[in-house]
Amino acid sequence: MDSGSGKPEEVAAYQSSEAKQARLQSMRAALLDDPILADVPRKPALADVDTLINLELGSAMRVTVVKLDNTSFDVAVSNAATVKDLKLAIRKKINEIEQQKMGHRHISWKHVWDNYCLTHHNEKLIDDSSALSSHGVRTNSKVCFSPHIMSRVHQKHSRRRKHRFFHGLSKKL
Repeated sequence: MDSGSGKPEEVAAYQSSEAKQARLQSMRAALLDDPILADVPRKPALADVDTLINLELGSAMRVTVVKLDNTSFDVAVSNAATVKDLKLAIRKKINEIEQQKMGHRHISWKHVWDNYCLTHHNEKLIDDSSALSSHGVRTNSKVCFSPHIMSRVHQKHSRRRKHRFFHGLSKKL
């Protein structure tokens, strides 16, 4: 009998928690469907909301990224952002777009950044630690993807290492 007295309270608490969760979900859906909040991601992280607030306050900038097929999208980064911060914002935005269109799809970002770079007014943004403002990137600037071939100095594997690997395979027995 003792356990029977606790169960109705547990069920009521569970139903109350379930009701709160349902109200929260419906409120979030209603807010995200509002046209004023169209730039808020479907599952926003605190950093996303913080960046959007800073964008409204003027301490962040919106940058338009033009892909090779001439389609574009906007990303928001802080005014003190580096090239690496912009790349991370692009990565997040493209992953979000791909998730909405086709579900889960893996993009090799190492391959992307090894073969393409970002340019602003024909200046390549190669140094990840440099500030975007030092390259003239401001609010409403356009940044484009362009093909980029790394010099041999920056490649990971040297020719000598490849030669050593294949040297043992070419010996005659």
